[in-house]
Order: sequence, then C-alpha cells, then structure tokens
Amino acid sequence: MTRPVDNTEVPGLRQPDADPTGRAEPWRDPARPAGQRVADLLSRMTLAEKVAQLGSIWQGAAADGEGVAPMQDQFNEDQPPLDELIKNGLGQLTRVYGSRPVPAAAGMRALAGLQARIVAGSRFGIPAVAHEECLTGFAAWGATIYPTPLAWGASFDPELVGEMAAAFGATMRAAGVHQGLAPVLDVTRDYRWGRVEETIGEDPYLVGAVGTAYVRGLQSAGLQATLKHFAGYSASRAGRNHAPVSMGPREFADVILPPFEMAIRIGGARSVMPTYIDRDGMPASADPTLLTDLLRGQLGFDGLVVSDYFAVSFLQLQHRVAADPADAAALALAAGLDVELPSTRCYGDPLLAAVSAGDVPEELVDRAAARVLQQKLELGLLDPGWSPLPAGAGPTDDDLDLDLDLDLDPPAERDIARRLAEESVVLLANGRRALPLPRTARVAVIGPLADDPLAFFGCYTMPRHLQHQAWFDSASGAGVEVATVLAALREELPDVSYARGCDVATADRSGFAEAVATARSTDLIVAVVGDQAGLFGHGTSGEGCDVTDLTLPGVQQELLQALADAGPPVVAVLVTGRPYALGAVAGRLAAVVQAFFPGEEGGHAIAGVLTGRVTPSGKLPVELPRLPGAQPSTYLRSPNAALHAGSDVDPTPLFAFGHGLSYTTFGYADLELSAERTPTDGGVGISCTVRNTGPVDGTEVVQLYLGDPVSSVVRPTRWLAGFTRVTLAPGESARVTFRLHADRTAFTGRDGTRIVEPGDISVAVGGASDDLPLAGSFTLTGPVRPAGADRVLATPVSVRPLGRSGE
Repeated sequence: MTRPVDNTEVPGLRQPDADPTGRAEPWRDPARPAGQRVADLLSRMTLAEKVAQLGSIWQGAAADGEGVAPMQDQFNEDQPPLDELIKNGLGQLTRVYGSRPVPAAAGMRALAGLQARIVAGSRFGIPAVAHEECLTGFAAWGATIYPTPLAWGASFDPELVGEMAAAFGATMRAAGVHQGLAPVLDVTRDYRWGRVEETIGEDPYLVGAVGTAYVRGLQSAGLQATLKHFAGYSASRAGRNHAPVSMGPREFADVILPPFEMAIRIGGARSVMPTYIDRDGMPASADPTLLTDLLRGQLGFDGLVVSDYFAVSFLQLQHRVAADPADAAALALAAGLDVELPSTRCYGDPLLAAVSAGDVPEELVDRAAARVLQQKLELGLLDPGWSPLPAGAGPTDDDLDLDLDLDLDPPAERDIARRLAEESVVLLANGRRALPLPRTARVAVIGPLADDPLAFFGCYTMPRHLQHQAWFDSASGAGVEVATVLAALREELPDVSYARGCDVATADRSGFAEAVATARSTDLIVAVVGDQAGLFGHGTSGEGCDVTDLTLPGVQQELLQALADAGPPVVAVLVTGRPYALGAVAGRLAAVVQAFFPGEEGGHAIAGVLTGRVTPSGKLPVELPRLPGAQPSTYLRSPNAALHAGSDVDPTPLFAFGHGLSYTTFGYADLELSAERTPTDGGVGISCTVRNTGPVDGTEVVQLYLGDPVSSVVRPTRWLAGFTRVTLAPGESARVTFRLHADRTAFTGRDGTRIVEPGDISVAVGGASDDLPLAGSFTLTGPVRPAGADRVLATPVSVRPLGRSGE
C-alpha cells in the first residue's frame, strides 16, 4: 500500500548551499545561456543525483485495484519513506490533484508541501515538475470539464480549442502544475478502439490543426504540453488496447506522423509520450529508430520524452524484451526515453546499480538528465527565488491560507466550455423536419443518458476516474454544476415527461413498457442513448473499453426500435465516445443528433440545438458506419477500397466524414483557381463564394479536399487539405480563399522519401466529404521534388465578407 505523506506543514524554504568560493554558481544565473547553466549543474551532480532526476513519485496512488492507470494496483507496492525517495532530488511529481477528490486549496497545499520537502531534502534544492492530465481540462476535482477531443474535432474550430487550452492552462499554472499530459494526436483508424473518444478524428490534417492549436494555447499559459501517443497506438490490431500494430511505413508516415510534426514544428511542443504498443516487433518505449532517429533527427524535436505510465516496466512484463527492471531501463534510456512515469521502478535503484556496474553507459544518464534540467530551466524552476507556494501566499506555514482563492470552474471557463459544446453538436439527419422542437409540443425524453449527470464526461474526466470508488455517489459526484438533457429541456419547454427505458450496458428490458407508454402520450420522443465512459472495462467507451462491433451497447438499439413502434416521431440523441452503426432503425428515426461527450455544458448545448436556440454547426470528425461490423474503415480509402464490386460488404458510411446539417442552408458558387499550372514548389489560390440561402443565421464549415488521379503509389480517393468556419446571416455571402502550397500534395514515394510529384490534382469544395458541389483541378509541373523538414504543413485560409449583395 502506498505510504501516505504528511503535508500538514509547509516549511519555510531552505536556500541551497552557496558556492564556498563566494561566487555565484553559473547554473543559478538566469542571465547565462541555457546550455551553460545546464552543463554547469550537470557537472556538479553525482550519478545518484542525476538518476534521481529521471524518475517520479505518485503519492496517494490507488491501492484498492481501482486505479486510473493500467495495472496501477499491481505496481502499488510499499515504497520507502518520502525523505528517502527524495534525498538526491526528484524529476517529477505525479498527479497530486488527479487521483482523489482534492479541493483546490488542499491540493495546492499538498503540492506546495511536497515541493518544499523536495527542495529542502536534496543538495541542490531543485524542485520537481508537477504533471497532471488535461485531456478535457484540468483533471482536478471541481475544475471545468470541457468536451472530449472528438468533440473538438467536430467543432472544426482550432481557435476555440486554443482558447480553451490557454484558459485552463492558466488555472493549472496557478495551481502549481508545470506539465500537461495532452493532447492525444492519434488519428482514428478503428472505431472499435476504446480510446477513440480521446482522438480528434480520423483525418491527419484535422487532428494536426486542432492539436497544434491546443499545444500553443496550453504553452502560452506557461505549461508544457505532452504529445501522445507516439506513434501508431490508434491502429492496434482489431481495435484492442495495447495490441500490436500492423502498419506499413507509408501509412505510418502519411497518416500517423503529420499531426505530431505539426505540433512540434508549428506548435513548439516541449514533451512527447511514446505509445504502449509494439510495431513490427519493436516496443515504442525501446525503439531508438522511433524516439531518436525519427522524433529528434527527422521531426526536429528537442524537448523531453516521458514514458506512458508503467511503460518502461512493460518492456519486461508485457513485451518481454527485458529480463528485469534494470534491463528495461537500459533499453528505454538507450532508445531516448528520458523520464519514467509515474514511479522509479526501473529508473531508480535498478538503473543506478546498472550504471555503477558499468552495464549502462553513464553518458546515457547524462543525456536524459540534461534534458530534464533543460525542461526545469524553461519552466523557471532553476531560477533564484522560486517558491513552491502559490502567488500571494507567504513563505511560512502560518502564512499559507487554506482558503486560497483559486476558482477551478470560473464563469469564463464555463463560457468557453459552453461555446465549444454548442459548436460540437452534429445534426446528422432531420428528414421529417422534426427539429427544432416546437415549443407547444408534448415531448417525452427517454433513455439511460437522459437524466444522467455524468453522461457528458469522457474517461479522462475526474468523475469518470473516480466513479468506481466505494464512496462515490454518481447522483452528486460530478464536482461541477451539470444540467442533464432532461433538466435542460425542461428549462426551455413547458411539457416534458420522462422514462429511463433501460441501462446503458445491461440486457434489462424491464423499463421498455413504461418508456413506450410514456412515449405514446406525447407528440414527439427524444431518445438519449449512447455510452458510459470508463477505464479498463468499467465503461462502454474509454481506455481499455474496446468493443467487437459497433452496435449500441446493451439493449439501447432495441429501445430505439420499440420507441419507433410507439407512433410519435423519434429524435435520437447519441451521446457517445465513438461512432455507432444504427442499423435498420436509422431509417425509422425522424432526426438524429450526435454529441461526442460534450462536457459540463453538454446538456444545455444539446437542448439548445434541439429547441433551435442554437443553430447546429458541428461536422463529423469520423464517419458513422452503416453496418456494425464494417471495420476497420475510415474515409481515407484508396480507390480500390472504396469500390463495392470486389466484395459483398459495402464500405459506404451512413454519414460521411465532414457531414453535418444546419437549420439553414448554404450555397456554393464561383470556384476559381489562381492558376491552372504551378511548379512542384509553387502554390495555387482556391476561392469560392459561400452564401446563406436559408432563413436563420448559421455557420458553415467550408472544406477543401484534394485528390491525385494518377500517382506513383496508391493514395486515398480524397483527403482534407483545408477548412474554415464561416458565419453568415440569411442572404449574406463571403469569399473564401485557400492558399494551397504544392507541399500539401506531398506523400511518401516508392523509395520511402516524401515527395511532391508532378501531375494533375483534383480540387473539390463543399460542406462534407460526400457533398462537394464545386470541383476543379490544377497541374503540378516540373520535376519530382523532395519535400523535407521545411515543407509547408498547413493551408492558410482567408474569409472576405461580401454582405447581402454578394458583391
């Protein structure tokens, strides 16, 4: 069992011993170049002190088998007292806020107390880097819970995602946190994978653009973002968590890597976390080709590489490429993995003993320790006067006020959460014009998620982390104010009845009769169905919650059928972490609304779309399949894979990537290309006019797709090359111009190098990947050109309002 830490006292800070010569040590001087400071400090450290910088401790980790990391309980062995662990210093502190419902003031006090002991307990007084999860905001009790990343993708709004990350990043920094373990840049490849909810979508450019905005926002607040999971995790065989990945080098380079490269080169990301998987027999955490040659050599990354939780130990226990913890440490360190999280099972005494015995070169420890010290220097942790106490708190225990004024869910953050939730809701179908709901209608709200306060939260939110603890009460355990769909609709409509119908995941149909009876006495049915996020089997979506097919969990699809039989029109609201196939019931629904775990403001956002208070603008970041077993498949199909002639399985989705309806309509006209021919190092402007042709204000996501009719290797039929949101009043128009560089057509050629190839490129613009009313082409001329590290990674876009006249 983890030994608790007494943080009831926050001692005054001991200043590290001064240089006996009376001169300031160079590493303490902020005016000196960073490289000099790091080299000087490293030269003064013993081997034990350097090794100590490569590990972490997790105080308060779960010991009851209900952890928030894979096999956490199995690693939660007795460990030495804290003073023994930190006597030579410490690299990182793991999730001081994130494993228990810790109020802000108590968390700040605990973190400050730990930091003060670390500073006072070692020779150089170097603080630890405190890291926390922040996939849907600061993963702390009572902090704003934002929409899940798949919802960010549905918004197609990188700017708002960046605003979100900057806002909660500032809160995290004020709470004493230095590093956030996000964003997830895995590109969705198989919807059966439980962590689809954590991805931004199935297109690498969408993932890269949104993920890069997140990185820039978070790091603007003074935190360091951590890109994960590098690389290929989302393509685990059969969508099974931790399974090996079968993927060729071309798919890996052209689909998996671009988001990471964008976040590094454009976003300036300072930390990377390798994936758990092995690809072609090589575990990522022990692969120098991946972590050194590719990440640092080709992608230009110069920050810190931290392990996924227990991944170094998994080299011994799961991958079985290491004989013992020391061997695992040696493999990971040589590959380029700098810090072991969340403990020091391998990078602690086993590594120290191996280096001392001459089995591991000390130069590898020096390399990793220098990167750790560089990170701490960038974060200001090596500067004179650094204090573990929050801003405004005094230097002693008596001055530290337990009622520290830090609101983890302030109105400004709730406002961002609301706007992002509203933008992420996707109207998939509205064939009978059932939506918006008439205010005079009698509405029956039915379904297992209709009145569940946790329905909108993904697996990396605090309530979902804690939901299986014995003391947790789901009725009041969100930690933040939440309105369910039922409650939010009752705020907006006068006549709303309710029946639960069934559970999310069980086979219990006993509630069907009440649900059908309730439905028959109303004018319209809103059926709220979907997922319950969780971890490691405690949910239908989330880490370790993989599925074998894409039928709605439990008997929810049967519930939809029963409601469709009841008579009144049925509006299905899907609150899920992955896309599901609705099967035969899809054609019986009056309307379908998709929300990918929209966060604490999700109830109001969904209700707003249902009533028309919000005009929907979300677009699908993943396809919704027609059949539950038609996997794996995403919209990035090759021409051969898109054909139905060679198989009796039709790959056509029910709803395509980029699809999303509105309560208004948009017209596209006047496609214009600035040139018919451009060299392979040139570019072309692609312009069109978009007009709101409907009755209400609305926002269209204008999408640019490219295709390569004849290429030297097989390529997707089409791929997303640019997008932008355009808000227009009825009758208003705007001129949208994409400035496309030839580099945006680059791909991995036959010899394994990325090239721009001459030839025709098709262009299509519209509101979805299968709704592209404007089409054209241009020709790339000249020789085949290598597209190296300096290639253009993004497509700038401008929007010029034209007013109602269109001129």
